[in-house]
Amino acid sequence: MNALSPNDPPQAPADPRRVRLSDYAPFSHNVTAVHLTFALHPSATKVTAQLHMAPNAAAQGGQDLRLDGVELRLLSLRIAGKALDVTPDETGLTIPAALLPQGPFVLESEVEIAPEGNTALEGLYMSRGMYCTQCEAQGFRKITFYPDRPDVMSRFTVRIEAGAGHAALPVLLSNGNLAASGQGWADWVDPWPKPAYLFALVAGDLIAHQGRFTTMSGRDVMLNIYVRSGDEGRCAWAMESLVQSMAWDEKVYGREYDLDVFNIVAVDDFNMGAMENKGLNIFNSKVVLASPDTATDDDFARIEAIIAHEYFHNWTGNRITCRDWFQLCLKEGLTVFRDHQFSADLRGADVRRIEDVIALRARQFREDAGPLAHPPRPSEYIEINNFYTATVYEKGAEVIGMLKTLVGDAAYAKALDLYFARHDGDAATIEDWLAVFTDATGRDLTQFSHWYFQAGTPQLSLREDWDAQAGRLTLTFTQVNPPTPNQPHKDPKVIPIATGLLGQNGAEILPTQVLEMTKSQQSFHFDGLAARPVPSILRGFSAPVILSQETDLARHAFLLAHDTDSFNRWESGRALALASLRAAITQGAGPDTRLLDGLAAVLRDEGLAPAFRALCLKLPSEDDMAGHLHAAGITPDPQAIHGARRQLIGALAQRLAPDLPSLLAANAPEGTFSA
Repeated sequence: MNALSPNDPPQAPADPRRVRLSDYAPFSHNVTAVHLTFALHPSATKVTAQLHMAPNAAAQGGQDLRLDGVELRLLSLRIAGKALDVTPDETGLTIPAALLPQGPFVLESEVEIAPEGNTALEGLYMSRGMYCTQCEAQGFRKITFYPDRPDVMSRFTVRIEAGAGHAALPVLLSNGNLAASGQGWADWVDPWPKPAYLFALVAGDLIAHQGRFTTMSGRDVMLNIYVRSGDEGRCAWAMESLVQSMAWDEKVYGREYDLDVFNIVAVDDFNMGAMENKGLNIFNSKVVLASPDTATDDDFARIEAIIAHEYFHNWTGNRITCRDWFQLCLKEGLTVFRDHQFSADLRGADVRRIEDVIALRARQFREDAGPLAHPPRPSEYIEINNFYTATVYEKGAEVIGMLKTLVGDAAYAKALDLYFARHDGDAATIEDWLAVFTDATGRDLTQFSHWYFQAGTPQLSLREDWDAQAGRLTLTFTQVNPPTPNQPHKDPKVIPIATGLLGQNGAEILPTQVLEMTKSQQSFHFDGLAARPVPSILRGFSAPVILSQETDLARHAFLLAHDTDSFNRWESGRALALASLRAAITQGAGPDTRLLDGLAAVLRDEGLAPAFRALCLKLPSEDDMAGHLHAAGITPDPQAIHGARRQLIGALAQRLAPDLPSLLAANAPEGTFSA
């Protein structure tokens, strides 16, 4: 395995809150099993924990045992039945090494917490009479004293006791499979090791919308979506999305669900959009409930994507988790990439890719260009909850997409199979992930790893040279990786540039091939050409870069009319629209007829998906236009931008007027949203 390491930033001033990747060390002890008992009470829930522990051979021996714990009232603490006199501090408690057995032991504790007063919505809290948990990233420490870190994985057994005063808590849920239950109590057993951040508990007066799924090995899985009374009629789409996700993960990744039941709970008060707790996903109600009477197509698509994302975490996040929070993009980037693939397969790859790039440019590119720019795998943090960024999620997914492009579909599938086989039940790192691809494909990924360890968006420029006598086209690319906070210098990245060539008649004379750029400046030659072709560069947005090239509006019009790559066709239309708006704002020019003609041709092309045609007709927003002007050194005038955009919309409406009635009739809504 190649030793890969980030470009370490200059040492920051001492800050006791600062956590550094370079300080990582294995935890002093393993936790082989956890038994939790919850005696629920709104203001005085008692949590009894039995932790089966043993010294960790991978850690330095003879260490004190440090357990995290916040806002816990310690009632008792024992090892092997013997009480310990240990006083907690504000963030946990420390048991001196002298009090610890040399071999395995059982640590028992009892604490009291107040769920109804937990307004931070971390740990165990109450939402309109329902008990609920949120433990990622560091919420479990508000439940009991525990090593609250992702590399401590254990098997959990949980008993939930509602008590005599909780007649309105008929549903008692936790991770894993239901082992036994009775009036006011339930026992849950999760056979798979997990870190504490994946622990979940829900107790309340809920109704289950039920379904079933038969896995590829023939196992029958019970599916439940738990909601409050009155919401059960808005669960059907979420259930259909869950079944689609389970089937897709089996077909595309060979990943079969591994418990007897899969539960989803809709909660009104929930900090995260959704959470992938093992076997018990918890969702904010707005991303699981939908009715055709009130929800839009976008609402249905968003629910489908989020249901899929959290389900896919079962393998990429749960069965294989991250060793520490610096590796967050390992589980999130991979799972975002997987949910993008899922939506592309169900909804259309071209449209999904364009939508993903629009979101990437709007959020992640701006993050890269600002004072908070950071790599997908940062090297330090102060507040972990600020770690959940567009760079970690969206750019993390883009890096995986580039890796798949570089190695090819077959090699990617082979590497993923190896990843699941090698790291099942493991807390992995980016180095582990890249080592799998190195071992599966034989590629040296040392340079590619810069994408994980360097911040900023590469700026890619292109120069074209045509030698008519030799019939040779030369494309020369230059990459610049601008300085970002704490990273003034960056080495060149590996950039996959998907490229095709079009003839002057619009026919494709060279199908898409991937040019692999590895240097600061690099040329690629295309020989045997009868006439100068029109290059189509960065097809499918094959790398998250900012591309500038020698081109003009006539070429954009040509690509809008003829490019066989849907992304570049849309991109050319967008470039024409931006240029037309800019000319209107700065010169008082009227709408560009080439843009109007090109969009009319797209609208009339019934061979194109309606969603793609709709995206092409959607003009850049006023915010997009302001950013475009600012990048060109022009001070944006909001009133002028608004007026120019309205003028272009009016001209486009007039140009398309003959086609719109039949188009509306052909695309009238039919029934409810469906796959």
